[in-house]
Amino acid sequence: MTPAARVAAAIEVLDRWLDGVPAEKALTGWARGARYAGSKDRAAVRDHVYDVLRRKGACEALGGADGRGLMLGLLRVQGVDPATVFTGEGHAPVPLSDAERQAPDASPDIWRDVPDWLHQPLRESLGAGASDIVGAMQTRAPLYLRVNARKASVNQAQELLLEDGVKTETCQAEMALKVTEGDRRLRQSSAYLDGLVEIQDLSVQLACAAVDWPQRGKILDYCAGGGGKALAIAAVSDATVFVHDAIAARMSDIPARASRAGVTLAEAMKPSVHAPYDLVLCDVPCSGSGTWRRDPEAKWRLTPGRLSELGQIQRHIVEQAQTLVQPGGRLVYMTCSLLDAENGAVVDSVVSAPEWDLLTSARFLPPEASDGFFLAVMRRSGNG
Repeated sequence: MTPAARVAAAIEVLDRWLDGVPAEKALTGWARGARYAGSKDRAAVRDHVYDVLRRKGACEALGGADGRGLMLGLLRVQGVDPATVFTGEGHAPVPLSDAERQAPDASPDIWRDVPDWLHQPLRESLGAGASDIVGAMQTRAPLYLRVNARKASVNQAQELLLEDGVKTETCQAEMALKVTEGDRRLRQSSAYLDGLVEIQDLSVQLACAAVDWPQRGKILDYCAGGGGKALAIAAVSDATVFVHDAIAARMSDIPARASRAGVTLAEAMKPSVHAPYDLVLCDVPCSGSGTWRRDPEAKWRLTPGRLSELGQIQRHIVEQAQTLVQPGGRLVYMTCSLLDAENGAVVDSVVSAPEWDLLTSARFLPPEASDGFFLAVMRRSGNG
């Protein structure tokens, strides 16, 4: 496919997204009907779509509200002359109309790329740095890896990855690597296939490294999902790590991932059977506002009603988890949210009870931590 044909394909996908089809589903539907498209073509079209979703407000202001307008706006954001792409030649988009040739006089405003109703909550949650953080979310997030300390040192992992064409560099988390080249070769690399590295965002690694995980006893990952954090815990702790999720199907990949990593994770379909635990981790469902660099579609899906619903879910999960912590044990609360309503407000509801104390809390913010993430460690009174 030519670069212009890739733009035309992105327009098609964006129109489907605007009709209510999730971005990944729209991309998959296009790819199935475009057998001629190679892997590089599919990746380029996906990049166009997600670049638009990160900068949708700016793209709309500089081009228009439909798929064609959004891609027209993206080219202007990127400093590309749209007339060189919208030529009508081959599979390129049809030429620009006279009206489209006139670039709108839209002054730069990073807040256009966030839904209007979220402006105030973000400003209140992030304070003076709100604009800088929102601006950082306009760019694509790097790919980060966690080196499995059970199997390799950071240097060993780097050398093996490089043999397979994956270049990395160290960063602020002790066991983290930032992929600088060859990211599409990662899943075929021996370091990945043999469990020496796992894909894990930098902010998550920083948060996990900030927790003093028990070295014996029992730890429960109460909202385990795919098991990324449970694997990270098992790499540094000799405690028995249990995994649970309200939707068990989310954990379907955990056995294979644990086997590859060389660790054991115990499935707890009914967590109360194995209670009490020395530590319970709750990485709760949230708005995902800290991950908009990687999942920009999330900010356009979020509504005030959904945010309120998430708050109720978070409190319900925490209330259940509190009953599973032994006296003297700890509850670790995590979100990938930037919003106080999902972070401090929920923690306050826990420590308002006399038997709970807040030991520490931390917030990790883009771009330094790549994504936004929140962590709080609370202790239940009594002797553990």
